[in-house]
Amino acid sequence: MRIRSLGVIDDAVVELSPGFTAVTGETGAGKTMVVTSLGLLLGGRADPALVRIGAKAAVVEGRVVMRADAPAALRAEEAGAELDDGALLISRTVSAEGRSRAHVGGRSVPVGLLAELAEDLVAVHGQTDQQGLLRPARQRQALDRYAGDAVSVPLEKYAAAHRRLRAVSGELEEITTRARERAQEADLLRFGLDEIAAVEPVAGEDVELAAEAERLGHAESLASAAQTAHAALAGNVEDPEGVDAGALVAGAHRALESVRAHDPALGALAERIGELGILLGDVAGELAGYADDLDADPLRLAAVEERRAALTQLTRKYGDSGNTVRSVLEWAEQGSVRLLELDGDDGRIEELTAERDGLRLELSQLAQALSEARSEAATRFASAVTEELASLAMPHARVTIDVRQTEDPEGVEVGGRLVAYGPTGTDEVELLLAPHPGAQPRPIAKGASGGELSRVMLAVEVVFAGSDPVPTYLFDEVDAGVGGKAAIEVGRRLAKLAKSAQVVVVTHLPQVAAFADRQLLVEKTNDGSVTRSGVTVLEGEARIRELSRMLAGHEDSVSARAHAEELLAAAQAPA
Repeated sequence: MRIRSLGVIDDAVVELSPGFTAVTGETGAGKTMVVTSLGLLLGGRADPALVRIGAKAAVVEGRVVMRADAPAALRAEEAGAELDDGALLISRTVSAEGRSRAHVGGRSVPVGLLAELAEDLVAVHGQTDQQGLLRPARQRQALDRYAGDAVSVPLEKYAAAHRRLRAVSGELEEITTRARERAQEADLLRFGLDEIAAVEPVAGEDVELAAEAERLGHAESLASAAQTAHAALAGNVEDPEGVDAGALVAGAHRALESVRAHDPALGALAERIGELGILLGDVAGELAGYADDLDADPLRLAAVEERRAALTQLTRKYGDSGNTVRSVLEWAEQGSVRLLELDGDDGRIEELTAERDGLRLELSQLAQALSEARSEAATRFASAVTEELASLAMPHARVTIDVRQTEDPEGVEVGGRLVAYGPTGTDEVELLLAPHPGAQPRPIAKGASGGELSRVMLAVEVVFAGSDPVPTYLFDEVDAGVGGKAAIEVGRRLAKLAKSAQVVVVTHLPQVAAFADRQLLVEKTNDGSVTRSGVTVLEGEARIRELSRMLAGHEDSVSARAHAEELLAAAQAPA
């Protein structure tokens, strides 16, 4: 992290070890600002009072190394962020006026996104800020991972059955609650289908009837026109002396035929006129037949119009915007399919009810197996944490895990009771602590003081090491009220936890700091007018001097120095 203009820190770079990092320094030097900086990167509340006097804004920038498929990386990508060479760049700016801005992977994001990412990045354990395993949902998840296949196998089967049960129950509820609506829909469909069946429409019939109605409605004028045209082409029998087109063409043909031998050109024209005469004769014949066949029966016209009216009524009710018989037939086809579905509701209800009852029985059996596996794992876990606490200056503390169910008359049967159930089973899991003999076990957030709580969480994290997916742990005041041999055990367990995760600890105890892979010193300086703090990585002689100061209050004490060297050597010796 890089911290600028935050409290007493003017500009500092905090280089955290992949393993165990201890942050030390005099009281008031600014160690809290390191924790506060991390809190800001995790979406914590922005307090303008944190901005260094004279600065416009405080800025905290962090570089978090993670896999591309890590949950936090995927969530950041959803927000438009990008990984930079396997790292996610996060920054938080707090202005002196109180405005706050956040950036992730080069994108401006809501501060709330930082809190979402924090869920999968850092577990904070301190006097005023506890996250991660204090939430019952996270406790259940961690216990399931701790239990291994004993829980994961039935849980996978349970989750699949639960998903199917929800789908079946939803469909069953939809059918039963909408039974009246579906019955009304079925009645309307039956009425429409019966109405269409009574008329028996044929595709394209409406177009043919429209043409016939048009023809019958103008039968007299059509017949008169056909007769007049026929007379013009073939002559009028009532007027033998009249001139018609056929006779004129025939005369022209004879005139040319008589001289075609003298000029081939006229011969060609004579042939064409002959063809014209044939065509006129064919047309005249068709006109005569048309007039003879034309039906002017008014009864037929009435029948056509009645049929068209019946089809029009159907198309208005069941046709589309084109109002065609074809669309009515399509509606009837779709309606028949839908009616079969609706008529099959009774059988479907019986089928779904049987499947639902079978799934509830299966869930009951799987939930029972889950509860038993979780209870067995909880007993092992509680014993392990209690044993850890005995070495962390809490010899009389006792941790238990309460695996319980909530009764629900609509739930599934587990152990002879109807209990509430969800996608992960019927169990509610909660860590309880009895800090001393005679004390009633209480949720760990309420059953311990700040320093005790950090030690409890350290013990929990050590036992859960490798089971909890959070890659970084921050402990503040984990050593409160601890000293001597117990302090060494705290350091030893922090180092053990650091083998499977990144651990950052703010500590006053040299016994704890000595176990760190990297020790950071937060040191305050004063040039007479301005007070500022910086962060330094301690190595070699500098680390010996700081451990001596932490032991005796004086870094040049010979005895303290010897003790510091001995402590560092013992902490770094193979376990």
